[in-house]
Amino acid sequence: MGVYPVLFEPIYKPKLWGGRRIFTQFERTALSSEPIGESWELADLEEDQSRVVNGPQRGRTITQLLADWGPDLLGRVGLFDGRFPLLIKFLDACDFLSVQVHPDERMARQLGGNVRVKHEAWYILAAEANGVIYHGLEPGVTAEVFREASLTGRVDGVLRKVIVRPGDCYYLPSGTPHALGAGVLVAEIQTPSDITYRTYDWGRLDPKTGQPRELHLEQAMQCIDFDSPSPPPMQESKPIQSIWTRAVRLLDCPCFVMDRVEARAGAEGGFAAGCPRVWIVLEGQGVIEGGNEQIEFGKGHVLLIPAALPDIRVRVHAAASWLEVTVPEQG
Repeated sequence: MGVYPVLFEPIYKPKLWGGRRIFTQFERTALSSEPIGESWELADLEEDQSRVVNGPQRGRTITQLLADWGPDLLGRVGLFDGRFPLLIKFLDACDFLSVQVHPDERMARQLGGNVRVKHEAWYILAAEANGVIYHGLEPGVTAEVFREASLTGRVDGVLRKVIVRPGDCYYLPSGTPHALGAGVLVAEIQTPSDITYRTYDWGRLDPKTGQPRELHLEQAMQCIDFDSPSPPPMQESKPIQSIWTRAVRLLDCPCFVMDRVEARAGAEGGFAAGCPRVWIVLEGQGVIEGGNEQIEFGKGHVLLIPAALPDIRVRVHAAASWLEVTVPEQG
């Protein structure tokens, strides 16, 4: 069965800090009144499998797609600990997320199982005035200072606070303490891992239990390198060549590469895939064709374009922009 561009059914995750903005931003129908913090658009984890919603593979999971298409889907890109190498989400922070850290390589090796290293990036889709994130540590913060801040909640001056705007891109390699601020909506691009170590949760109680959520301060501190400065928060963008109106490289890290692409209304183009690409559509409308299938795309769609897809054609109906995410090939 030939490859073609695919869309997946979102997996919605209720969160006590979530809201409704994912539905309003992307004009989606809400299935419940619960506050939704995350929409998983492309996921290949043990407990969460994205399902195809278009074409002959409709209803199949991403794992089944990998088995059916194999190298035609991945090309020379390898799996990440046996999983599709990207996890794509939208996050709606109606309230602050917990201060948290993700496992580094050493912790992942030590614990094994489904504990995989987690590198991620945030692309800011929308933010209220003075919306913020916390990203890394202020210079000179020691393990003792961080522990005290986590226990007392006095995180300002310990965690680096950054005012964000739509269009900003932030890289969060494993071991970086971070928190998403209230009123911020992001696209999250990450390696396939769902392990999070919370260090502080703003004194909240879980309404379902009436108790504070579990914290993991000791595990988190083992993942933080207090002897090295935190990575810079903002990524420096660089114009790159493209068949489209404009393209900018937002991030180039060992696990994934992210570009922001703009195309005017009426633009048409074709390209050879060569490697799997994920498109996160930010604005506009159009059609992409390939493998004897065509799919209309619009704001909020996340498409997976297989590596071996021949004769890809794109027609832009309304001025569009999208994030194009790729994974470096194996050597």
